Amino acid sequence: MKIKILKPLLVKIFKKYGLSTNHAFISANALINAELVGAYGHGLSRIKMYCDRIRKKVINPKPKIKIKKISQSISYIDANNSIGFVAAEIGINKAIENAKKTGIGLVAVKNSGHYGLSGYYAEKAVKENLISMIYTNAPPAVAPHGALKSLFGTNPICFGAPTGKKIPFILDTSISMINRGKIRVAARNNQKIPEGVALDKFGKPTTDAKKALQGIQLPMASFRGSGLAWMVDILSGVLTGGNHAGRVKDPFDDFSGPQNIGHLFITFKTNLFVKNYNKRIKDNIKTIKRLPKIKGIKEIMYPGQNKYKRFIVNSKKEIKISEIVRKDLEILKN
Repeated sequence: MKIKILKPLLVKIFKKYGLSTNHAFISANALINAELVGAYGHGLSRIKMYCDRIRKKVINPKPKIKIKKISQSISYIDANNSIGFVAAEIGINKAIENAKKTGIGLVAVKNSGHYGLSGYYAEKAVKENLISMIYTNAPPAVAPHGALKSLFGTNPICFGAPTGKKIPFILDTSISMINRGKIRVAARNNQKIPEGVALDKFGKPTTDAKKALQGIQLPMASFRGSGLAWMVDILSGVLTGGNHAGRVKDPFDDFSGPQNIGHLFITFKTNLFVKNYNKRIKDNIKTIKRLPKIKGIKEIMYPGQNKYKRFIVNSKKEIKISEIVRKDLEILKN
């Protein structure tokens, strides 16, 4: 489907479910971006979930979002259970605004929901020539090291930096072996998942996506990944006033109340300590790219390069819509 047809359709659906025109556009843009960068687990496959949560009154379509000024650099946002895209858009914009004033912006958000891709918001800061670090927690999926019960989310870690070139450095990675969205897409399409990424509810390795959703996702790098998940839970949950320690509700299966996800946005200017940042980052990247390459590798890539290439290529094509998502869209728009 062409973007010029898809975007008005998504806006229409979100408005039908009570979002304002502005909030509907913010949400539609985030979903389309996920499709364009190839993060399908965060794209159109989730629209039914968002609408279901609005319909069951655990996402507030008409939130009264409050922004508390703590200092010129620090802000605290109560998102009033808004859809996560809107809370995150306001959060990163406020962090950018604060950083432009003082050199650094620190913004905490509580009472939010799933906001899609962290890298989407990091790019907004990078376009303003700011470095960004973004944290958000998620529903239980990963067991703490040594435990047989999932508690941490896949809790992504995101870092964005200007490169002095067109393509930004964007590291956006979940702490699990693969993100949960990929497993959900595989489950809906009756596809297998790779070996070594999940255990079933009995603690046995599985390639069955549905059993993985009922079981445990494995963290990257064993106890190190578990530790990083815990770090993100503290930064985005404990610190912000959001849910933490396994209390974030699953957006697909638990409609007993709002998720109350927390987000933390940190942005700062590149020239706080040195005036020649652009020259230094170019030298940094050039030095690494010139290293000898292992067999089969044509170029040493920095995080964000592949995603940018996918975005450019996919922007010139129609967005592929699976039969399952097509049915979702038909039902939601009528």
